[in-house]
Amino acid sequence: MEKLQTTLESTLESVDQVEELVMSEAAKAGFDEDSQHQIGMAVRECAVNAVVHGNRYNRNKKVHLDVERTQTGITVVIGDEGAGFDVNSIADPLAPENLLKQSGRGIMIIRAFVDEFDMHPRPGGGTEVRLVKNLASE
Repeated sequence: MEKLQTTLESTLESVDQVEELVMSEAAKAGFDEDSQHQIGMAVRECAVNAVVHGNRYNRNKKVHLDVERTQTGITVVIGDEGAGFDVNSIADPLAPENLLKQSGRGIMIIRAFVDEFDMHPRPGGGTEVRLVKNLASE
């Protein structure tokens, strides 16, 4: 088991760093290129949500990243220091009135690309998401 923990600024540059770090860890864990890109897209979406919606680009608030590689896959936890968020408050992006909206599809995309998705209040304030992607069993 390998674990990586880091804290980043609330900037879009940090989003790129999170994606690169996690894709690198996914490669080390043995994921193929397609799976690495799926993980990268899901993680990028979470990091954008943490910076934009959670921390609202606030320079005093950080994005927290934990990545754990195991024999069975990878677990990624991304946390923000924002006001908190209720996943049940998200409108259905597939509802006819929402199909043309520019935002609101992130959680749906994330769920499509990972095996487990959990969003909960972060200890100390903010929101934390936990993503798990399992290696395909032979």
